[in-house]
Amino acid sequence: MVDVSLSLVMLAGLGAVLLSLDWRLGLVMTVPVPAFCWLIYRHGEAIQQLFLRAWRKWSRVTDVLSDTIPGIRVVKAFNQEEREIQRFGERNQDVTGEFNRIHRLWTTFWPLLMLGVHATTLGVWAFAMPRLLGGGAPLSSGTFVSFLLYTTMFVAPIEVIGQMARTMSRATTSAHRVFEVLDTEPEIRDAPQPVRLEPVRGRVTFEHVTFAYDGVRQVLRGVSFDVAPGELIGLVGPSGGGKSTIANLIARFYDVTGGAIRIDGVDVRRLETGHYRRQMGMVLQDPYLFHGTVLENIRYGLPEASLDEAIAASRAANAHDFICKLQHGYDTVVGERGHTLSGGERQRVSIARAILHDPRILILDEATSSVDTETEREIQEALERLIAGRTVFAIAHRLSTLRKASRLFVIEDGRLVESGTHRELLAKPEGKYRRLYEMQLQIA
Repeated sequence: MVDVSLSLVMLAGLGAVLLSLDWRLGLVMTVPVPAFCWLIYRHGEAIQQLFLRAWRKWSRVTDVLSDTIPGIRVVKAFNQEEREIQRFGERNQDVTGEFNRIHRLWTTFWPLLMLGVHATTLGVWAFAMPRLLGGGAPLSSGTFVSFLLYTTMFVAPIEVIGQMARTMSRATTSAHRVFEVLDTEPEIRDAPQPVRLEPVRGRVTFEHVTFAYDGVRQVLRGVSFDVAPGELIGLVGPSGGGKSTIANLIARFYDVTGGAIRIDGVDVRRLETGHYRRQMGMVLQDPYLFHGTVLENIRYGLPEASLDEAIAASRAANAHDFICKLQHGYDTVVGERGHTLSGGERQRVSIARAILHDPRILILDEATSSVDTETEREIQEALERLIAGRTVFAIAHRLSTLRKASRLFVIEDGRLVESGTHRELLAKPEGKYRRLYEMQLQIA
């Protein structure tokens, strides 16, 4: 941008010098300049659109990579390497085609621009020769030589502006993509004067809650319940019924479509989101570990925690023993998504992270579904320590793991169809929960 500004200043200054030396020849040199600038501007617009298309197609290349690299085992298991290579190649060809168009446009435009600029210089010679030979207004050879020297200097800024048009078009396109991301409105925003609960006690109330992810298909339909602080609530029911949606709404990853969710009597939409989420913890079926050390992952929710506090949390999560057996103990790097650890080990690190975070409301989403029996026992012991004194929502398909729940909510087709303790629900001869429980016993 600085180079363009300097070039424009040089053009204006040198144009004034040329006009002062000889206004007739000066007009020959300066009159075409606006036309050159207009052509450069239009070329910049055209090439910017091509760069924008190229970057959009490049994002499709990265989409292919983000699909295939995490799922490389599935690709290999189904022998789809050639197909994915072909798909990647096709996306790359699309990008290459766009950059080839940019190159062709540039290699056409630049020679034509330079031809026009140097044709203007030839025009100066054409107008000057008759005058040098005695025809028309007199022109001294000294003035003409000086004019030619300034003409050479006058051409250089035009070349700089032409070159910068391409560079600026590319930079503008990149900036456009960055600002697209920066200008994206967050789905969840705090109220103008958000409320802080000091402290969060853990009462969770749903009042006729409805929700639709796409704004059309209802996932929850008029769900209402009231959970007291310290209760352990089991969310059960068929897949796709809305259990995980309830957990996501409690964490305020989304806002309800209708109705209200209240935390300690306050609408969750009025709470300061950051402060509220610091009172929450989640242990997922497939826990996410970051590429860092075991200690960094345990302290993720509480970076200022001491090593002793992290070790205490690990002991409570039955994770300390296996961590000590790792090559570098708590300083062992777990790799991308924690791939160097087994599923049960990742789960226990995740539980240690939640214990250290010390949340008032805890969400357990299939926390023991993907581990062996011995590991499940250790994780269950760790979870019992974790849930003590907290409001807990536990999602599980293995109903036997929720026998100790304060209450069970059966969610089906977006509705709360049954609620009660394990014994109360089993006592209903035609109950949904009893039918699910008996089906699992038959399978076992």
